[in-house]
Amino acid sequence: MYKNVLQSIEGITIYPIISFIVFGLFFIVMLIWLIRADKNYLSRMSNLPLENDEHSIQTESNKKFTGNKNE
Repeated sequence: MYKNVLQSIEGITIYPIISFIVFGLFFIVMLIWLIRADKNYLSRMSNLPLENDEHSIQTESNKKFTGNKNE
């Protein structure tokens, strides 16, 4: 039923092509970012959920309130 409704719309065939191009461009941009990203940053971000250190939690909260990002 829905197939017949969509087929009756003029110019509907362009939408799957546009969505495929948008997905492809997003995938390529993310792949380029991943290759060019700083490996230390990626390692630090990947370990962030595993940290349970009270000091790191307090340090992060102090940075938010004081605005100091160099600690």
